[in-house]
Amino acid sequence: MFARLRENIAVVFDRDPAARSTWEVITCYPGFHALTFHQLAHGLWRANFKWLARLVSHFSRFTTGIEIHPGATIGRRVFIDHGMGIVVGETAIIGDDCTLYHGVTLGGTSWNKGKRHPTLERGVIIGAGAKILGPITLHAGAKVGSNAVVVKDVPPNATAVGIPARIVADDVAQAREAKAEKMGFSAYAISSKMDDPMVQAIHGLVDHSTNIDARIELILRRLESLGVNCAEERATADKFDANYLNRIVD
Repeated sequence: MFARLRENIAVVFDRDPAARSTWEVITCYPGFHALTFHQLAHGLWRANFKWLARLVSHFSRFTTGIEIHPGATIGRRVFIDHGMGIVVGETAIIGDDCTLYHGVTLGGTSWNKGKRHPTLERGVIIGAGAKILGPITLHAGAKVGSNAVVVKDVPPNATAVGIPARIVADDVAQAREAKAEKMGFSAYAISSKMDDPMVQAIHGLVDHSTNIDARIELILRRLESLGVNCAEERATADKFDANYLNRIVD
């Protein structure tokens, strides 16, 4: 138990540059308090003291603003930053070295018994306000952007953003750069190089349409050079402003 407490204190210094002293962490960090209470509540839950476990978790919720069901399984070196409004369901599993920001929900989508909450594998980062719903798995190293709503599995080391969340394609260089940063840590699971995949798709379609227009223009010019009258085709052509569309999408 004391080893876990020491780990939970140490991880605050690793991932929060605002932490100044051990005493400050012990007395002023609700994430640390919530994890400590959960350790006790989870032990009671497994020992079949269900009501007492729920009472401890309820007291923890009242004092920290973080609601963790005593049945949830939480690994080692998990970091909860700020924490207000976090909800972790009964069958949720949080692996080692995960990070959760305020407003995160690990919720269910069914009233059925059994596994109905998410599983977070090792090193997952969940941005502020994100909702992870259902018995899905976020595989090792995955990241979820702030306010995303995730209802499907996220592959290892991938980043999910948007509502509903979609996977952002990262090349190998970006993945290595992320790992080179502090423990692969990205505040709020957002980086300056990350674009919304829907925006990327729309830009791609606009570029493709521009390319088609250019090819049609070449065809019309070739026909006109051969003596074909293309005035009607030019008069009825739609005006397509690619620059304007790209600007409004951004």
